[in-house]
Amino acid sequence: MAPGPLAVGFWGGAEEKESIRAIESAINNGMTTIDTAPIYGFGQSEEVTGKAIKGKRDKVQILTKFVLRWDTVSENLHIENTKDNRGNTLSVYKVGRKESIIEECENSLKRLGTDYIDLYQQHWPDDKTPVEETMEALEILKTQGKIRAGGVSNFSAEQMDEACRYFRLTSNQVPYSMVLRDIEKELVPYCIANNKAIIAYSPLQRGILTGKINSDYKFNEGDHRPDTPFFKAPNFSRINRFLKEIKPIADGKNATLAQLVIRWTLYRPGISCVLVGARSEKQVLENIQAAGLTFSCDEMKLINEKLNNLSLEL
Repeated sequence: MAPGPLAVGFWGGAEEKESIRAIESAINNGMTTIDTAPIYGFGQSEEVTGKAIKGKRDKVQILTKFVLRWDTVSENLHIENTKDNRGNTLSVYKVGRKESIIEECENSLKRLGTDYIDLYQQHWPDDKTPVEETMEALEILKTQGKIRAGGVSNFSAEQMDEACRYFRLTSNQVPYSMVLRDIEKELVPYCIANNKAIIAYSPLQRGILTGKINSDYKFNEGDHRPDTPFFKAPNFSRINRFLKEIKPIADGKNATLAQLVIRWTLYRPGISCVLVGARSEKQVLENIQAAGLTFSCDEMKLINEKLNNLSLEL
């Protein structure tokens, strides 16, 4: 798998026309990878993606996912009492059964308006279903030509190794950022040794690594970020202090901190693709500029030294 340097994802409350323009701009400016999932907007993200790629299917790789369902019930509850796009209360379940995966794939193909998916990823492990059964579904779909490759998301190295006994996985999509580097211990070495791609999501750690969220920042009602470790003391102040220390490097390149952080992430060993969310054409174009940044050995050494001295309480 050789995706473009940056991928773009659209979901949530973004206005549809703006999202379509953003995806079209991404494609026109050389982004080749679009990552989505049925659970993003409860089908809306895939539908919007399908509209945006119409007539451009050969220019992009479509990455989507399976196993999280809100339209059926299983014993493996993932999220309880969430809200759909219309405000209805529902629950989300992990369903890794073969028949469910094949059905999910058909639904995704219809929403995306395509007859194949480039990379079909298991969104989360399902410990209630034998991994052999889940991987059998991927083998069936690949044989049928409905998927080009299969991958996983949020899997440990051990879980990935077990799944690979039954199907040749291409990749693992996992959270990774300057301040969340736990995958470097086991997963990165495993993927490098076994020639598996790592697709990194949340490289900006939910916005804190943009440098735009300081002590005066006002979070909207319902925003859960203040309750997460990175936004709590002392981590919050330590991260912002670190960003101020590396900002001169970004300034010297006429780049934003976000662009510097994105490019650093792509430089890391084992990272094949960096997923960067965007809700507008402006954000897409800003993200694209990150791909063109370069660091000298001294600059990279300085960034990494300061990172290694960043003591967080997680």
